[in-house]
Amino acid sequence: KEDIVRFVMDIQKERGITVVLVEHDLGVVMDISDRIYVLDFGEVIGSGTPDEVARNEKVIDAYIGEE
Repeated sequence: KEDIVRFVMDIQKERGITVVLVEHDLGVVMDISDRIYVLDFGEVIGSGTPDEVARNEKVIDAYIGEE
């Protein structure tokens, strides 16, 4: 997984292109994304920077859970 993430980041940086990544590992998503869209059963329930998404109540309820 780390190799694939590094490859995607290298391609993005080298070519200066936007990369759309579908990933379910929140650690990967939060580490490499500038902007995130979170879907729940096909509906966008959150979008924004990693910090904004991490604070979104709908995203927390659907994916992160409460500590």
